[in-house]
Amino acid sequence: MMMTVTMDTDKANAMVQSGRVADVLGQVLDRMQPEAVYFTPRDGRRSCVIVFDLDDPSRIPTLSEPLFQHFGAELSLQPAMSLDDLRSGLAAVQV
Repeated sequence: MMMTVTMDTDKANAMVQSGRVADVLGQVLDRMQPEAVYFTPRDGRRSCVIVFDLDDPSRIPTLSEPLFQHFGAELSLQPAMSLDDLRSGLAAVQV
């Protein structure tokens, strides 16, 4: 799964000023156990892209709520696969 997170500037500024950014993001990322995390500005706002394995969709609220509540984040989730996943899927295609 690939989650794109775009943070509200005012809420993110307050988190930076309070010194809580690392703690909150660390807790979320500990739950996700991501394969990769990339931090980048997006449309002038703090953003990140997180690639992780979502084994159970019922985990989405526990992963997303801290981001909504602490950062006023906008999230998008989309399935993503590795090259090995793609190869495996293509091998199963019968044309």
